[in-house]
Amino acid sequence: MPMPTHIVAAGGFVENEHGQILLVKTEHDGWVFPGGQVEAGENVIDALIREIKEESGIDANVSFLIGIYSNTGTYKWHDGVTDIPTKVMMDFSCKAEGGQLAVSEETSESGWFDKADVLAFITSPAIRTRYQAYLDFNGSICYMDYITKPDFEIKLNRTL
Repeated sequence: MPMPTHIVAAGGFVENEHGQILLVKTEHDGWVFPGGQVEAGENVIDALIREIKEESGIDANVSFLIGIYSNTGTYKWHDGVTDIPTKVMMDFSCKAEGGQLAVSEETSESGWFDKADVLAFITSPAIRTRYQAYLDFNGSICYMDYITKPDFEIKLNRTL
């Protein structure tokens, strides 16, 4: 049996001193909270801090884990050729510690949004669901298994 291959990623719900949430706009997914893949030899926390800075220009402090998510669907990357393996994502609550809003190769806009307005900007069902888990957080970690293609479907949703 071959060694399993999974993508490990982290996402951050970054709040500023006014309680607003940081969002970045990407080409494929529209407005999302910042985050991305953990690189070889990198830990999850450092990866998240790096991704937030790269995508938005904001320095952040990671506070606590909100949820763990598995996208277990099989689908093709944006190039239509590359197979995407199962993706395991961890979402964290974060606090902004400095920096200036900026854009990157992956983002065309970044900004601070009132918590109540965020869902009006996020169009991806998976990202909307994960943001709602952040809003609903009561101290129990959310675990969710879902697929995103052909349609978003939650296969398992529980707390840990």
